[in-house]
Amino acid sequence: MTQYSPQSLCPCGSEQTYGECCQRFHRGEAAPTPDALMRSRYSAFVLNLPDYLRATWHPDTRPDSLSLENGPQWASLQILDHSQAGDKGAVHFRAIYRLGDGWGFLEEASEFEREAGRWYYLQGDTREGTLKPGRNDPCPCGSGKKHKACCL
Repeated sequence: MTQYSPQSLCPCGSEQTYGECCQRFHRGEAAPTPDALMRSRYSAFVLNLPDYLRATWHPDTRPDSLSLENGPQWASLQILDHSQAGDKGAVHFRAIYRLGDGWGFLEEASEFEREAGRWYYLQGDTREGTLKPGRNDPCPCGSGKKHKACCL
């Protein structure tokens, strides 16, 4: 597990500290909604927590093993839409990552299912692409600054 301070802002972009947000789920507390589970799973990718990712993956679709070595350098998460109806949930998100000297994104419409009071990631429809932010656009890293004043 990558060491991450509970006082640092959570990687999921919630604007809460890691200790107030995803850390409790990484330590075993059940995420209360599909959105919270998605955020905690994104944070697990950032923090290199493959065991958490496998534990929150539905047993019917869970891979036998999961390595996060040589994965992208994740920069920010945008939740585009989310819904819940009974024990089914969906989250549409876009995760931004560094791509060489530029930026890429992974966009996914994810499906979740609740069993015995716990939400699990079931599957997702993904697409990837390259981002080309303008100098005056918000920086893709999620800092809130203009791209020209941050990561350009």
